This record gives sequence, C-alpha cells and structure tokens, in this order.
Amino acid sequence: MSRERSGFRGNKAALPSKPCAGCGLAMTWRRRWASNWAEVKYCSDACRRKRAPRG
Repeated sequence: MSRERSGFRGNKAALPSKPCAGCGLAMTWRRRWASNWAEVKYCSDACRRKRAPRG
C-alpha cells in the first residue's frame, strides 16, 4: 500500500474537537469537514434530525 493511500499517520490527539450540539459527545476534526469546520454542529444525521425545533 502506498503512503498516500494509507490515511492519516499523525497524532490524532492533536486534532481539534468540539461537542455535538445534539448529543454532547466530542467530535474530532475530519478532512471532509476542513472547508466548513466552524459550521459543523452535529456529529451525525441522526443528531441533526433530533435537534430542538426552532420557534
């Protein structure tokens, strides 16, 4: 397996994290969230669906 395809090999403990607005569990930064990390509020679609209704 090539080095590029093997995934992240750094210190995962050093990645930023923040609590999920739905369940409160810590979410660790992911590469797919890199462009909008400040806007990410929920750890999953299930938490997004269970959020408190606006009103």
